[in-house]
Amino acid sequence: MKFISWNVNGLRAIVKKNFGETFQDLDADFFGVQETKLQEGQIDLDLPGYYQYWNYAERKGYSGTALFTKHKPLNVIYGIDAPDFDHEGRAITLEYPDFYVLTCYTPNSGSGLKRLDFRMGWEKAFLAFIQKLDAQKPIIFCGDLNVAHTEIDLRNPKTNHKNAGFTDDEREKMTHLLAAGFTDTFRYFNPDATDRYSWWSYRFHARDNNAGWRIDYFITSNRLQPQLQKADILDQIMGSDHCPVELDVDGLTV
Repeated sequence: MKFISWNVNGLRAIVKKNFGETFQDLDADFFGVQETKLQEGQIDLDLPGYYQYWNYAERKGYSGTALFTKHKPLNVIYGIDAPDFDHEGRAITLEYPDFYVLTCYTPNSGSGLKRLDFRMGWEKAFLAFIQKLDAQKPIIFCGDLNVAHTEIDLRNPKTNHKNAGFTDDEREKMTHLLAAGFTDTFRYFNPDATDRYSWWSYRFHARDNNAGWRIDYFITSNRLQPQLQKADILDQIMGSDHCPVELDVDGLTV
C-alpha cells in the first residue's frame, strides 16, 4: 500500500502547474497534503476514485491540510483534540480496521522564534493525541513537521543552529516523540544517508545547489516495522518548495 505526503505551499497555485498529472502518476492509496492555503469552496479538485477530506484554517489563505484516499475510512478526526491548536487546520486522521493514517502540518516557529512557545504547546498536545491513537491500533502519520532532526538532515547545520526548524527545543521534541515508540521511516531504511532533502528555500538557488532540509516525514508506530517496504524522498518532482515523500507498507487492512 502506497502513501504519499506533499507540502504543496498553496494548492490553487500548484494545480496550475503539475499537481494533477503528478497525482495520477504517483497513484497512491493515501495522499496527504499540507499548506493548502484555501477555504471551503475555493477549489473543486477532480480526483476520480478518491475520497477527499479537508481541514481549513480559520485564517484565510493560511495553513490547511487535506487527505485523499482510495479507501473509505471507518471514521474521520479533524484536529488533535486540542482547542488551543485546532483553529489552523493542521491535522486530519482517518481510521481503518487495524491502523490510523494522519496528515499533519506542524506550526513553524517563525522568524525570531516568535511562535516557538506555540510550537512547543502543539508538540505536547500532538504527542498526547498520537499516543492515545497508538494505544488502540498502529498509526502512520505524515507531513511537514518543520524540524530537521539531526545534522545530516540539512545542508548547513552550523549556520542554522537556533533557527526555526533546527533549534535544540524542536529537535529534542522529535527525539522524545520517536523514543515514545515511533519510527522515522526514511532513517529506518537510510540511517546514514546525506544530501537527501525535502525542502529548499526559494532564495539563493537553494534547490539548484541542493542546499536543503529534510523536514517532511512518514513516521509509524514501531510495531509496523516488519511491514515497512520502502521510504523515499521524491526530490525530482517539482511544483513546490517541498517535494513529495513516499512510504510503502505491506499487510494493512482497509
